[in-house]
Amino acid sequence: MRSMRSSNLQCFLDSTTPVVASQFLSKSEIMNLNRLWHPWDREVVEFFTLGDLWSCFDEWSAYGAGVPIKADGETIVQYYVPYLSAIQIFTSNSSLNYLREETDSETRDSSSDTFSEESESEKVSRWDGCSSDDGETPNDHRLGQLYFQYFDKSTPYGRVPLVDKVCALSKKYPGLMSLRSVDLSPASWMAVAWYPIYHIPMGRTIKDLSTCFLTYHTLSSSFQDLDIEDQNGCSNRKRKQGEGIRLPPFGLATYKMQGDIWMSGKDQEKLVSLVSVADSWLRQLGVQHHDFNHFLGNRRS
Repeated sequence: MRSMRSSNLQCFLDSTTPVVASQFLSKSEIMNLNRLWHPWDREVVEFFTLGDLWSCFDEWSAYGAGVPIKADGETIVQYYVPYLSAIQIFTSNSSLNYLREETDSETRDSSSDTFSEESESEKVSRWDGCSSDDGETPNDHRLGQLYFQYFDKSTPYGRVPLVDKVCALSKKYPGLMSLRSVDLSPASWMAVAWYPIYHIPMGRTIKDLSTCFLTYHTLSSSFQDLDIEDQNGCSNRKRKQGEGIRLPPFGLATYKMQGDIWMSGKDQEKLVSLVSVADSWLRQLGVQHHDFNHFLGNRRS
């Protein structure tokens, strides 16, 4: 349960953190895990499928995620719609070969072109495993094999909510639904852009509520037991087995943040830390993330 003393920034992070339904690997599957990606030795291993992850965004994509915000002595619930800003999925050769066979089979059964209606900004930012306009192709074998990469460069008004975008992309890349977190290398990640739509009660104009957020999340089980929240100065409650796998953001960026609604207590220090981690992550992967650059005013060199 969220602490009553949580800041508005922490309330946003808590309210937009997906909690994914977990499943359990069999003993034989545990034995076959990639020890380079999963060095730990345990009898019970939880995982989630990417399809279940996207399910966490169903309601948010349709109605927005409600974030309780304290302003001028009252609580306002601001709603944010999530959009898929960027994603990179690295997996193993065996998983990649299976997905290729699955894709080839589905392609033979369908003559439709999934991406016929994509905007030009989306086409140039999609990467099918060969090269990228947003950075060099990673060649470190420890990252695994790139299955899919996507960066959205379109304007906020030209985007569709996260679930709708993923459903469209998965028609050509079924692994976006079927891959499991244990199949993914530690380099797999996604960024979600959150844009405000309305708040309750209506009728008040608070410019601080026009702030947009960009959250970064790891997708691999390699980070599943790391208490990212503790590192970010958030809640240190330990997750109980089987209650769902939380994916709190390891990085963050903001846009149009004004006033002091979001900056109370140690929030400034927390925000600086989260932005720095996101920047370091992108640099390590050699990625130019359009939304990150835009949110920070193109200050990255």
